[in-house]
Amino acid sequence: MRDHTFRSALLVGAAFFALSAAPAAASASVDAGAQPERDYLPSDIVVTADRQEGYGSDDGSTGTKTPTPLIDVPQAVSFITEDQLEDQSIRQLNEALRYVPGVSLETGEGHRDEVFIRGQESTADFYIDGLRDDAQYYRPLYNIARVEVLKGANALIFGRGAGGGAINRVAKRADLTDTFVGGQASVDTFGAFAVLADVNQPVSDNLALRLNATYEEFDNHRDFYEGRFIGFSPTLTAQLGPQTELIASYTYDDDERVTDRGVPSLGGGPLTSFDETFFGDPDFNFAEAEVHIGRVRVEHDFGAGLTANGTVQYANYDKVYANILPSGTDGSTVTLGGYRDFTQRENWIGQGNLVWQTGGDTIESTLLLGIEAGSQDTTNGRDTVSFTRPDDPDGLAPNETPLAETIFIPPFTLNTGARLRDSNLETLSFYAQEQLQIGQYVELIGGLRWDRFDLDTVDLVKGVDGSRVDEKFSPRLGLIVKPTPDVSVYASYSESFLPQAGDQFLVLSPSSSQFEPEKFTNYELGAKWAPLDKVLVTGAIFRLERTNIRANDPNDPTLTILAGESRTEGFEIGAVGEIAGWWKANLGYTYLDGELLNDNAFGDEGQRLQQLPRHSISAWNRFDVTEQLGFGLGIIHQSEQFASFSNDVVLPDYWRVDAAAYYTLNERVSVQLNIENLFDEDYYPSAHGDNNIQPAEPFNARIGVRFEI
Repeated sequence: MRDHTFRSALLVGAAFFALSAAPAAASASVDAGAQPERDYLPSDIVVTADRQEGYGSDDGSTGTKTPTPLIDVPQAVSFITEDQLEDQSIRQLNEALRYVPGVSLETGEGHRDEVFIRGQESTADFYIDGLRDDAQYYRPLYNIARVEVLKGANALIFGRGAGGGAINRVAKRADLTDTFVGGQASVDTFGAFAVLADVNQPVSDNLALRLNATYEEFDNHRDFYEGRFIGFSPTLTAQLGPQTELIASYTYDDDERVTDRGVPSLGGGPLTSFDETFFGDPDFNFAEAEVHIGRVRVEHDFGAGLTANGTVQYANYDKVYANILPSGTDGSTVTLGGYRDFTQRENWIGQGNLVWQTGGDTIESTLLLGIEAGSQDTTNGRDTVSFTRPDDPDGLAPNETPLAETIFIPPFTLNTGARLRDSNLETLSFYAQEQLQIGQYVELIGGLRWDRFDLDTVDLVKGVDGSRVDEKFSPRLGLIVKPTPDVSVYASYSESFLPQAGDQFLVLSPSSSQFEPEKFTNYELGAKWAPLDKVLVTGAIFRLERTNIRANDPNDPTLTILAGESRTEGFEIGAVGEIAGWWKANLGYTYLDGELLNDNAFGDEGQRLQQLPRHSISAWNRFDVTEQLGFGLGIIHQSEQFASFSNDVVLPDYWRVDAAAYYTLNERVSVQLNIENLFDEDYYPSAHGDNNIQPAEPFNARIGVRFEI
């Protein structure tokens, strides 16, 4: 199966490359008059990375893999444009996601992106231009044009996982029509700084090159924290013919930083008065990630409404991180643990899509047919820490140390080879989707995806092999009613699934290999309204059910069955765009209520889902007072939430206010000041379990300059 799927991945790309390289004369022979009038559709059949000024976007193609306006996508979608990212001086994905209501952040053990969307946790539901980017690392934004968060189950478009939603980054592309040299530099209160460059150069009428690059050094209020990031990403756009375009890119990211697990809990909440204390060993706690991602994409227009695209992506991830971390405190001593972990992963993904738009004045059809194949090889290992201090006269255990502003780390040794495992995942998927516009007022969307997952794992320490093949269908249905072109009301149903190996597919135990995947079912009612040309107002009410969670058999607690269930319900509203010529905004509110419906592997019946704030608010505004002078104002609020499924530790509610000022010196140079946590509030925005809670940064000012030639 391994060789078969790998060849399928290559064939997907090769087949569509061959299609798109077909002679232009063949395309010209098709009757151009058969092309339906669809002025409301974007010109490209996938997410485009062309620069869109402002905070708004009408591109909903990520949600359908077809040229669909966002107002016609039957699900909630939040996005942050390049302009907003620059106005907020945001460099990392996790920083951007703080401004998306309905998303809460896990600390990710201090070394990776990890999110909760509609109460569902994931380390793998991350994509770039619609292709999976699933390793555990921090994702930068220096080469990104837009960040999109698609809410609800998304298996038809994204495949397995994505139960609560998916996060897609739209990469910048080389522009055939423009020459520019741009750059940014900034430094903040703690001494952290970043420099970025963006250079685009058409080589000829049919070929352009672009280079995005950055160097960044990290620092904050936490003792001993530091790090640096290097990234560069060249891209190429080539017009191979009147109807054919090739886009190629390569990204190299190199991240090194101190791994900070935060503070432990005490008395049902975060340990206070130690927000700067580092509960680790600065000589041992580190994380290094080296990432290579290469993509080649071909897009071709056959005419008569028929278009195709094919992409091949290769990704290589080399990751190692180590931790000494707090596992609890009684207010006078701290209990410590530790380990070192490494992962090496190689991904191949091939994807092809065929889109056919037909119809007339009464009925219009957009048919999507797609195939995706992939191969993933992963090696993961872990070494554990043993504390070696002899008996302490004060009665402290070897892994205990006095609580102090600077933590003394007892001597320890590293036990190598505690865990070592290999896994190989082969995937093959076929999907079909029909979007049917009936008259002026009604649109239907329906589709089905078939996925095959062939997973083989080897536990090299225990000498245990595991394997399982899952074949699943994932449906999607939607009804859209448009009383006017500027208003849509929709109802949707969608499913997704997650194999029992988890979202990283590292190991199958003898027990987990017996069970069918978990299932996510999303029901959603919503509305979208464009009251102004550059403003979109949205609202949605939803229910997300998770089933097939492992649980103990009530008749025999020694047996495991798939009977666990959880449910998340809520609603969200938002508005984004240019409200007036002087006012751009991205505003949102989400209400979430979620609990375990019975006793299962996550906890007991009735327990609230972890890190699920009942209320979350985000609001970012830019006000331009004159052509030269502007100001920014942002607000983030999350109500109290539990740090874990235990419901024993509460992260208190918080409000954070950010501000900014912008001054344009001339048409080429501008300066800006960004202030995070303007009122210097103490709060704890994220956690990894009950005893790794991250204190937020205090007041922090960043001054920056931007230029373009």
